[in-house]
Amino acid sequence: MKAGVNRGARGQATTETVLLFPIFLFFLFAFAKIFALLVLVQKMEIASYYGARRWQLESHRNFEYSGFDDGTLHDDIESNIGKYLGFGSKTEKFLNLTYLSGNGPSFKCERTQVWNVCTLEVKTAPVLDVGWMYKSQGMDFSVTKYVPNRDRPIAFVLPGLQQ
Repeated sequence: MKAGVNRGARGQATTETVLLFPIFLFFLFAFAKIFALLVLVQKMEIASYYGARRWQLESHRNFEYSGFDDGTLHDDIESNIGKYLGFGSKTEKFLNLTYLSGNGPSFKCERTQVWNVCTLEVKTAPVLDVGWMYKSQGMDFSVTKYVPNRDRPIAFVLPGLQQ
């Protein structure tokens, strides 16, 4: 009998371990990626609310201030949203986030007569790109919020209760 070899002892076959371990890691990575994308969608909802609410409260209706609104205010909102979503961190690399603007995500607000339509867009690069066999598109996520224009509040007085 050779030293170190136990005849008749039960054990895991090396072939099974070597072949199944990479498959296990692949599924583990896939589940982690799907969960991270679900978290990204939830964070986009929170970030779009932040951006729309801040735009509502800090933007101006007067045309004279449109330079501030479309420049400084817009860039600050977009950069804060980008940081919150994970642009410029390890999350960006893990989710393959694509820069749509200088700050990462694209945040746009369109002014209308009554509403501001604020849209947040995030794009991910293709997860699997094997050119000769399979071409992945990546994913586009978009969240739209409607916020009213900020007017000066007018005191509400019920008829008949005036003094």
